[in-house]
Amino acid sequence: MSEFGKLSIVGTPIGNFSDISPRGIETLEKADYIACEDTRVSTKLLGKFGIKKPLLSYYKPKELEKSVKIAELLCEGKNIALISDAGMPCISDPGYILVKKCAEMGIEVEVVPGCNAAVSAVAVSGIEAQRFIFEGFLPVGKKERSERLSEIKGLSHAVVFYEAPHKLIQTLSDLTEFFGEDRKAAVCRELTKLHEETLRGTLKELSEHFSENEPRGEFVIVVEGKAEKPKTLSLSEAVMIARELIENGEKPNPACKKAAEISGVSKREIYSAIIGNEEKNDFLKGEYL
Repeated sequence: MSEFGKLSIVGTPIGNFSDISPRGIETLEKADYIACEDTRVSTKLLGKFGIKKPLLSYYKPKELEKSVKIAELLCEGKNIALISDAGMPCISDPGYILVKKCAEMGIEVEVVPGCNAAVSAVAVSGIEAQRFIFEGFLPVGKKERSERLSEIKGLSHAVVFYEAPHKLIQTLSDLTEFFGEDRKAAVCRELTKLHEETLRGTLKELSEHFSENEPRGEFVIVVEGKAEKPKTLSLSEAVMIARELIENGEKPNPACKKAAEISGVSKREIYSAIIGNEEKNDFLKGEYL
């Protein structure tokens, strides 16, 4: 049996203290130490449930340095719970480096699920999100931000962003520019808190609203995916286009991509049809005998 202690990743409330799970409270009570972002914020949460444990400061600028010290305590057999100021550690909050280090050293890591603002926003957004990606905070630099938005503007599934109040108006303006004025979105404010609010509409409408109403609180933005282009040609017609391109010297992959753009048929369907037919023809010719 390992003599190492165990690291517990514990989700904390994002606004309502009642949202912490019984297992989360139990884990914090049993820990030898609790690592946290801001000891002042965590003291309020722990005090609410009468939990008194030694606190270890663990925040992003010092994450690497602090991870070494925490790993040493774990190696001494101490059990440590890691929490963030709100929500799940490691999700736009410190924790990844410590978990990675523990994994490399063979130290057990468990997760105690809790609230997450991104998932909560998706649930209440009213936007179809069977698939979605979490982008967190966009890059601050204009070039990096433009490159990131250019990469994701054409995705067919929803995209989730975090944003601070003083940057919300600019971010909504940028999203409107790259995603289009009519793209639907939801802006969720102060989730689980007293003044929780979700506004839904087009990016243009939401941008105009917050230009006229000062943003207050912490925000999550959920933007719907780009509508898939309807099929304008049949699969057989799309395959004919791809074959013609290939015969004219185009490689199969880019040929299928161009055929997909022209026809509205997915690239995968076109490629599969071509490859499947070629294999069938080869078999009939005796190539597989």
